[in-house]
Amino acid sequence: MGRKKPHAEEHENHERWLVSYADFITLLFAFFVVLYSISRVDNKRAQQATESIKWAMHFEGTGGVAQLPIFEGPASAGSMVSLGSSGKPSVQQAAVEAIRRKVERRVHSVVSEQNPSGNAVKVITEGGRLTLRLSATHFFDAGSSAVRPDALAALDAIADELASLGKPIRVEGHTDDSAPGGASAGSLTARFRNNWELSAARAANVTAYLSVAHQIKPELLSASGFAATRPIATNATPEGREANRRIEMSIEMGVDDPFAFAGR
Repeated sequence: MGRKKPHAEEHENHERWLVSYADFITLLFAFFVVLYSISRVDNKRAQQATESIKWAMHFEGTGGVAQLPIFEGPASAGSMVSLGSSGKPSVQQAAVEAIRRKVERRVHSVVSEQNPSGNAVKVITEGGRLTLRLSATHFFDAGSSAVRPDALAALDAIADELASLGKPIRVEGHTDDSAPGGASAGSLTARFRNNWELSAARAANVTAYLSVAHQIKPELLSASGFAATRPIATNATPEGREANRRIEMSIEMGVDDPFAFAGR
């Protein structure tokens, strides 16, 4: 009986590492392709998308393509309705939110024709308070307290909705920290000597228009000027200063009569 031949030693493959290396290089290439693709952003389209999202979600904030975050602050700064202990919005909160949607639809239909970006008017709810934030850039000329004629249609739409509520309306004027109309501090060439006068005059003119043009009872109206003391953004950037120049119209709905205005 012949003897069995010993098994030949298997050839060891010293190039198996190339398989892993090739997989690694492929993944690395894909990673850099993704980085390259997301770095090529259409700034104009991205800005339009940002403004549309802000309008739809009713969030405030600064930022955008080159500055993050896009949205700042808690969700309560926008139109999100806070929940009660049961996890559901209260009747009063739901009523205020319904009014916000109604007012926004009416105002947006008018404003969007002249301001497609949707930043001329923002409608905000905070608890039982409904606030309309009007951009001074779109409603006033620089250093002026007179409402621009092309902005009256938007102000009329706002006034019609607010008048139907029959609630007290507080009108507040706000500015940035620069001198009125670009005049230097202490200059007497500007119509208004300081931002206190400018913010108060703008609030007073809007309040007078609500009373005279829309017959809102004077006892339901009040006007205040706060100059640059209550900023909502930084004054270090042009975008922040523009956000701070504003008129705010606020209505306290109250917690005792949610059904009185829910169906209006």
